[in-house]
Amino acid sequence: MRIWLAVAAALIVPASAHAQGAKACEDLKTEIAAKLDAKGVKSYSLDIVAKDADAADGKVVGTCEGGAKKIVYRKTTTPPAPAKDPSKP
Repeated sequence: MRIWLAVAAALIVPASAHAQGAKACEDLKTEIAAKLDAKGVKSYSLDIVAKDADAADGKVVGTCEGGAKKIVYRKTTTPPAPAKDPSKP
């Protein structure tokens, strides 16, 4: 009886973990963006790319669709706001 329970557990646990691991890319991207926004991170982009794509100028922050794609974080620069002209009200 113990052997059957061990075999059942060995088969069920990996199957359920695999089913939870394959997440849709847009859902994961939204979750990551929410975490970054909550931490106050500004001026960034999240790009969904193929797993073989080069991410030299960014950092891989997640994988999705069963490892077929990855999400790359890139810091972006925003142009400085124009200075106000003191002679204009």
